[in-house]
Amino acid sequence: MYIGIDVGGTNLKAGLVDQSGTILAVERTPLDFRGPESFADTLASLAKAVMASGGAAAQDVEYVGIGIPGAVAGGDILYTANIPMKNVPLEKLFRQHLNLPVLLGNDADCAAVGEWSCGVGRGTKHFIVITLGTGVGGGMILNGKLYSGCGAGGEVGHIVVQKDGVPCNCGRRGCWEAYASATGLIRETTEAMKAHPESLLHQVAAQNGAVDGRTSFQAAEQGDETALAVCRSYAEYLASGLTDLVNILHPEAVALGGGVAAAPEYLLLDPVREIVARECYARHVGQVPHIVRAELGNDAGIIGAAMLGRAI
Repeated sequence: MYIGIDVGGTNLKAGLVDQSGTILAVERTPLDFRGPESFADTLASLAKAVMASGGAAAQDVEYVGIGIPGAVAGGDILYTANIPMKNVPLEKLFRQHLNLPVLLGNDADCAAVGEWSCGVGRGTKHFIVITLGTGVGGGMILNGKLYSGCGAGGEVGHIVVQKDGVPCNCGRRGCWEAYASATGLIRETTEAMKAHPESLLHQVAAQNGAVDGRTSFQAAEQGDETALAVCRSYAEYLASGLTDLVNILHPEAVALGGGVAAAPEYLLLDPVREIVARECYARHVGQVPHIVRAELGNDAGIIGAAMLGRAI
């Protein structure tokens, strides 16, 4: 068996996972970061808790995989932006509390490994997962192995899709993340609402309590023209970045995950597929990749961290 730990910005989740990728037990705890030593202790305690709840002993577990929202190398955390850690020997610290081997992976990479080993990427050799959330993340399986450059698969959200476009948190302008993330979608929706006070977007946002990544799609389902225009624009930006990745990497399949990916297929996936198929270079040789919705949901990080040993 394996333990997979998904480190999020607010919570830590651990799962005991068998060889088929089935989660046998899950434990969660809030992230209360008080320094690297305390963080390692918390992770080890979480691993012990999930072993206890799943009825496993330490000798039953091959390793502990941990998905980190940042750059890693070997057993070390090189840098995390939202949790203040840099050059932290996490495996060494962890094994002071629980002496099991530790594999570290970037969180987007873990999502890709999860979908590749146990989700929609099964059977592929070249596979990409793009996560659409607060930012745009990406994990890549190339030739049946996880691609991890300098500690992470690649900051795909920071390719430029709009020259001199809106500012991105990375310091550039016009990044894919600034347009194709849920944050970018919310910005475009808000701008459309200001320009069109008659739009149904206002009513939908009020019903939800705020403008979020669902607002435009929900209003578009009811036929609102302003919302439909926002959805078309969003799909075009998403497809623009995807086409660039497809042209560079030629994957067999691309899976979209994150909250925005749950939008109705005819409003998001269908137009994205149409644009990528029309514009990608692979169309010339009849090798347009399948673009699908990721299927593991919130379990992808746990399963992918647990399956890291199969992909590295």
